[in-house]
Parts: sequence; structure tokens; C-alpha cells
Amino acid sequence: MTGAVSIDRVTPFIGAEVSGVDMSQPLGNETFTILHDALVEHGVLFFRDQDITPAQHKDFASRFGHLQVHPFAPNLGEDHPEIIVIEHGEKRAPDLNNWHTDVTFMAQPPLGSVLHAKVMPDTGGDTMWASMYAAYEALSDRMQRLLSELVAIHDYEHVFGKAGRLYRNQGTDKMEAERRKHPPAEHPVIRTHPVTGRHGIFVNSSFTVRIKDMKQKESDALLTFLHEHIKQPEFQCRFRWRENSVAFWDNRCTQHYAIADYFPHHRKMHRVTIDGDTPVFRPH
Repeated sequence: MTGAVSIDRVTPFIGAEVSGVDMSQPLGNETFTILHDALVEHGVLFFRDQDITPAQHKDFASRFGHLQVHPFAPNLGEDHPEIIVIEHGEKRAPDLNNWHTDVTFMAQPPLGSVLHAKVMPDTGGDTMWASMYAAYEALSDRMQRLLSELVAIHDYEHVFGKAGRLYRNQGTDKMEAERRKHPPAEHPVIRTHPVTGRHGIFVNSSFTVRIKDMKQKESDALLTFLHEHIKQPEFQCRFRWRENSVAFWDNRCTQHYAIADYFPHHRKMHRVTIDGDTPVFRPH
């Protein structure tokens, strides 16, 4: 640690900038509590000037829970399989530009992720986050009640599957093995945060394929409405990256969008993801 920890709100609904934390050093209990409480309050935390090694990156994230190995995304290899490498440039155009919550096709989607900027273009490559608390609270009482009764089906097939847009070169055996491990998951459309008790929208355009027990047209119409609703700027914050910036977000109550405006320039990120729990809805 580098001294007193400061938490400065970015917008009224989401985001806070953190100073006074050095991720290259062990995270003490007092600082851990401050950051944990800030994360669940603000949804995403931003840090600057964190020149950390892969081991230090993992040490920081592991204070908040067990680390996950992504089933499809490329990683740093045998020494650091928990660290996803997200890299785009002249040979691979950015392709992650849509609002989403990470890997909700799992029965227990992640608690959150810690993203470290390794190489950044001179301009562009920002990331936006949106508060699913704010999006939920902006709905009418009647719509909130309707959504609270619904369950959605989440699947990775159209993103990571044979016809998906990402990581299609995994090989048939691996794809079939992952399908057995990760069949479509069912989650409540409105999720109760396990720490704060607040309600938030828990569907996203990457992995939510339909609303259970609805006709496809009905499901499509409702999901389209929700996907558009969460895009309102009032629910959002935007982060301009620099090399060695870090973002730590709560995957249980936010969505994010990586802006793909920097091709053909180079952008490289390392991400560590923290295991989460089973989403539930609990009425107030």
C-alpha cells in the first residue's frame, strides 16, 4: 500500500477512482475491506500506475475469491492459466464491442474481473460500464414486478460455439467437452446482489438467448427492450485507459462495453476473473 486509500465517485450511479493502493504489495485486511465495500457500492473501481507482474495481478484478485480459468479465451499458459490475454491490432481487429456481462452461460457466473492495461493505443480503446441497479430502478413498478417472475436461458453457442464470433479454432473435441461441462444455464431476469441486497437486470445480448416459458417472439421483444434500455448514458461511466491502468468490476450488477475504435493500433490487456455464486432473486 502507498498510504491512505481515497475513493472518488465518477458518476452518481457507477464508478469510482481509487488512489493510495499499490497492487504490487500484499493487500492488507483494512485495505481489502475498503476496496470490497467500494466495489459493491460503485460497481467498478479504477486504478492508475499499477506496474504489476502476472503473479501480483493474481495475488490481488485472489484476495476477493477463487480465480477462474476461462474455458475458451487464450491465456498466459501453464504458469498463469488464470490470466486471459485480450489482444487486438493490425492482424486482428477488435471484436468485443457489445454490452455484456461476462460468461453468464455458467451456472455460477463470475463475481468480477480485474483488467490490467499492458499496451494501449495513443487514442481510443476506452471501456464503458453500466449499472444494472440503475437500469432496474428506472423501470416502472409494473415492469419490475413482471421481470421479477421471469427466468432467462443463457448459452455460449453463438459467441464461443462452432458458429460463434470468438475463438472458433478450439477444435471439435474441446468444444464438445466444454458443452458437456457448460450446458445452457437458467438465471433470474432480475438478480438480487448477494452482498447489497439490491436488484439489478441480469440479461445481456452476448449470452441470454431467450426468456423461459415465453414464445420466441415474446421473448425476443422483451429482451430487445431490455438490451436497449440498459444503453442509456445516465446509467454509464467511461474509462480512458493508460498503460498500467486497472479496472476491477462487479460482474453481478454491471455490464461493460469495449469500444472498438482503435484499429489497426495495438491494444493488449490481461484479465483475471474471480469465481462467483448462483444468481437468485429475493423479493424485498
